[in-house]
Amino acid sequence: MRVAVVSESFLPTVNGVTTSVMKVLDHLRARGHEAIVITPSAGSPSSYAGFTVRQVPAFAYRQFPVGLPSPLVQRIIADFAPDVVHVASPFMLGATALTAAKRLRIPSVAIFQTDVAGYARRNNLAAATGFAWRLIKWIHDGADVTLAPSTASIADLTRAGVSRVERWARGVDLQRYHPRNRSSDAVTALRREVAPRGETIVGYVGRVAPEKQIERLRALRGVANIRIVIVGDGPGMPSVKRALHGMPVTYLGALAGEQLASAYASFDLFVHTGTEETFGQTLQEAHATGLPVVAPRAGGPVDLVTPGLDGYLFDPADDRTLRDAVERLSLDPALRARLGEAGRRRVLSRSWDAVCDELLGHYRTARTARDRKVLARAI
Repeated sequence: MRVAVVSESFLPTVNGVTTSVMKVLDHLRARGHEAIVITPSAGSPSSYAGFTVRQVPAFAYRQFPVGLPSPLVQRIIADFAPDVVHVASPFMLGATALTAAKRLRIPSVAIFQTDVAGYARRNNLAAATGFAWRLIKWIHDGADVTLAPSTASIADLTRAGVSRVERWARGVDLQRYHPRNRSSDAVTALRREVAPRGETIVGYVGRVAPEKQIERLRALRGVANIRIVIVGDGPGMPSVKRALHGMPVTYLGALAGEQLASAYASFDLFVHTGTEETFGQTLQEAHATGLPVVAPRAGGPVDLVTPGLDGYLFDPADDRTLRDAVERLSLDPALRARLGEAGRRRVLSRSWDAVCDELLGHYRTARTARDRKVLARAI
């Protein structure tokens, strides 16, 4: 199969969209398929996993490249002649690619991954929220199949009038994120540094930005015998530091690879605070590491955490419930161990290989949907 992967984000920018695209490309290479990458990312490598990477015109917005509509996109797709066009988190570039695929009668799959409407809602832009959903509907109506990562995002898309929506979750690296990491020398040293008196380590991993609502952790002020560890960086750091001033917090900055895996393994429990996640990849990585997870009862986490089995979901409108969940886990090592083990079992079927094989099935669904459209027009 030949796949044109069009992504609004790619290396050197590292985020959830980039990571997902890289995993898909790695899988396509391993399964013997051919691919090309089209991206606006300035400074991207000329190839990845042996596949050509083509850059298209873009402008910078808050340090992120944003692809511009360009006839070059259709020319690249036409020259490559793919069997399917995969559009990751479509915005302007993605909309251009979906239009090109339709003109060229090539099946297309759009991956819903970024809650643009949630951003508008959080910033009290009521009119913009409605506009954002109309824009999302217009973009995704151009795809033969839209893939969303959670029941919450599927419900949002359905309410917005988007049709042909299927669920496609995300995979997790079950070898890198593993409970055995807790016994490594690196993790032992990190725990000794962060919690020298054996405190319970409450960890967060992710971008430090307003939508992540990390300031909620101020609800943990006064909880005995805990240390909070924040892994990540971003524009929200000054606000977070102000909110958590005087609390026992360690900031490790942005980490990746084995260092990130060691950070997870140093935690005793994992806390996620944002309510706008379409999925929640860090929750899966925490579960893979064998950690209980505390997250809001909103968005993607609702599918990823079963309260009392592998973690707890707190009321997004009442941060006291966040405090209660963390305090309960911090006081009960046996409970943490039981919920963490259940979390690991929960994700064992979500390797990237399994999830990407499922994606190949969605590609075939898109091809069938496109063939039906062509047949209907002929009739």
